[in-house]
Amino acid sequence: MGSLILGVSGEVSVSGIAERWKDLSGSKNWEGLLDPLDSDLRRYLIHYGSMVAAVYDSFINEPISKNVGLCRYARKNLLRESGHDNGNPFKYEVTKYFYSPSTVPTAMDYLIQPLRADAVLKQSNWMGYVAVATDDGKAALGRRDILVAWRGTVRPAEWVKNFEFLFVKAPLIFGQDSDPLVHKGFYDMYTAVNPDPVLKAVSARDQIREEVSRLVEQYKGEEISITLAGHSLGSSLATLTAVDLATNPINKNTPPITAFLFASPKVGEHNFKTAVSNLTDNLKILRLTDANDIVPTLPPFGVQENTTLPILSYEHVGLEFDFDASKSDYLDGFKASWHALVTYLHGVDGFQGSGGGFKLHGDFDVALLNKYNDQLKGNYSLIAPAEWYVVKNTGMVQQDDGSWILDDHEVDDI
Repeated sequence: MGSLILGVSGEVSVSGIAERWKDLSGSKNWEGLLDPLDSDLRRYLIHYGSMVAAVYDSFINEPISKNVGLCRYARKNLLRESGHDNGNPFKYEVTKYFYSPSTVPTAMDYLIQPLRADAVLKQSNWMGYVAVATDDGKAALGRRDILVAWRGTVRPAEWVKNFEFLFVKAPLIFGQDSDPLVHKGFYDMYTAVNPDPVLKAVSARDQIREEVSRLVEQYKGEEISITLAGHSLGSSLATLTAVDLATNPINKNTPPITAFLFASPKVGEHNFKTAVSNLTDNLKILRLTDANDIVPTLPPFGVQENTTLPILSYEHVGLEFDFDASKSDYLDGFKASWHALVTYLHGVDGFQGSGGGFKLHGDFDVALLNKYNDQLKGNYSLIAPAEWYVVKNTGMVQQDDGSWILDDHEVDDI
C-alpha cells in the first residue's frame, strides 16, 4: 500500500505526535479528538494502518510457489522493500515474524493444502510481525513503541475460519472456568500450535508474547508502549492479542497497550465485552468503521460449541470511530471496495467530522486507491493505473544461462 506521503516541504509533519502520544494512544479515551478528527491523530492512524499494509504487500500468495504463505522479504528489508519506509519518519526495526495455522481438519486430512509437495509451509501462514521503533522512530513517536501488526484474510482456509461463528471459552486468556466466550475460528488461529515442523509447534500467541516480552525487557529503562494494529480478520486477532497482553501481563510493569482496529468483525459476546471493559486502565481500543462496510456488522450471532441453545449475539468492544468514505469525490461508488484497507485510510484522510463533507489532508496518497483495485473515478483515474502493484516478473528471475526460475523469497529465520 505505501506509507505516509511527502508534504509540500518534502517532509512529513510530525508536529505534536511525540509530545502528545499518550493522548493519541487513548490515555483519555480519545475525548475531543475524533469529531472533528485531530490532525495529529489522523497522521497517527494512517501510520498504523500503513504498517499493517506492509504485510499484505509482502505476502506470497502464488499457488505454484513453494514459498506460498511466507513473506517475500527478510525482516531487515520488509518495510523498505514493500514501500513503507521512504518519507516515513516513524522508523521501526522488524524483529519477529509470526505464523498461524489456518488448515481445516477433515476426515481426509486437510481440506486446503498447497499445490506443491515441497512447499515450505503446508499447514500455516505468515500473519504479521513484531517491530520496535528505532532511535529515529522513538524521536518521532515520543517513546519506544513495540508494534504487533496483523494482516487480514488472504488464504482460502482463512475464509473458512472467518465463518466458524461458534463460541468457545478462552482459557489461555481468561482461565479454565471463565465466562467470556469468543469466536472459535479467531481463537484457534491465535492459540493453536503451528503443525509445520519448521515452526516448532509454537502458536502465534506464544511467538508474539515471547518477542514482546523480550523487547520490553531490552528497553526497560525507557518509556515504552505496546501498539496492536490489524485489518479485518487481523483486527479480530489483534483484539485477542491486546486483551491477552492486558489480562496476562508478560512483565512486572506492563507498558500501556493500545489497539487500532480497521474494519474489525466482532470477536465475542456480552461477557467478553464486560471483561474487556474492565481492562480500560491499561488497554485502549479504537475501532475504525466505514459506513459502507458490512464486515464490522459480522458475525451477528452464534451458539456455544457443542450446543444448539441459547443463541448469543456477538458484541463489539472498544470505542468506535466511524466515517463515510463514499463522500469522497475520488472514489467510484460502483467499483469502490469499501472494506479495503486503502479505502479506510483514504476515508480517514478526508474525514471532516460527522456534519461535514470530505476534504483530503494529504497524509495518504490517492494513487494507492488503485494499488490493488480500480477505484478512482473520472479524471482522477489518470492519477494511477488500475491494479498497478505488480511484483517484478511475478517473482521469476533470470539466471546467468538465460533460463528463468521462480525465486520469490528472501531467506530469513522463520
